[in-house]
Amino acid sequence: MGVRFSLPALDNLMTRNISINKKYIPLDKSWIIRMGVLDIINDKNDIQKFLNKQKNLSDDLIALKRASLDWNSNKPINIGESGTLYRLLKFASWKLNLNKKFIIEGTLKKRKINDNSSVVNISQKELLKLDKETSQWASAAVLLGDRERIKKPPFKLALTYEAIDHWNKQKSKGLPWIARHDETILNQVLTYLKILKGQKTDFVPKQAEDFCFAYVFGYINANEGEKRWPALRGHESDRILEIEKSLKAAMEGKEINSKDHRVVQAIAMWSKVNKKEIKFNHPKSVDKSWPQFWDFLNHYK
Repeated sequence: MGVRFSLPALDNLMTRNISINKKYIPLDKSWIIRMGVLDIINDKNDIQKFLNKQKNLSDDLIALKRASLDWNSNKPINIGESGTLYRLLKFASWKLNLNKKFIIEGTLKKRKINDNSSVVNISQKELLKLDKETSQWASAAVLLGDRERIKKPPFKLALTYEAIDHWNKQKSKGLPWIARHDETILNQVLTYLKILKGQKTDFVPKQAEDFCFAYVFGYINANEGEKRWPALRGHESDRILEIEKSLKAAMEGKEINSKDHRVVQAIAMWSKVNKKEIKFNHPKSVDKSWPQFWDFLNHYK
């Protein structure tokens, strides 16, 4: 049996007076990476079967595909620019005493990431203090068997709790895990299309990946973003500084030099709404999470 898709939100779009072709919504790379890491450390090949059938894979999922193929070899693991995949697999290597070597690319080379293997012995609450309070180290601990469940966890740690429960449940039934599309991007898309139509919107930023979109359309300010998600300072860029600088440039009609995919996506949508012709010097950066982005933007004008 092949891996199946599940995204109820897409099935209900017509009831919200917005019609979106599913092909423009990317896979949920956070969910798929967690499924993939669980497959990798448990010597399952569902992730390879699934990714081999997909078109328009994001760069991070291409990196996951490489990692799943090379994990049981002596090759260095090329995780590209994915901080999530890097932390999850590095933690797994430490925890399982595998001494894996990793190749990192792009902006990931400039990011300050913990390199102390002793973190495999500390609690999730302590792990949440690392690397500007990213939840990725705590997520890694959960995927490697930590049974602690923090009350009111950060968004992505809650996703990890859900992911491992789902993976274990499916395996206990002899079934493959169920894939998802990216509901964070879907909700941004719905709001963007409503703005284009002049409709009332009620967008609420739920996690750090919403920040750039929410900022350019006035749903959140920089201070609130930093207070809620300190890790914004440690992504592909300092996202708070980068989105402020990029929006100012866009308002002045200047080209956008950012290589951060979330920044580029948000500014591009803002430019369409505000009828600004903006040049992006790194348009391929969106491939990290949303390879269909420019096709989507050109289709829904």
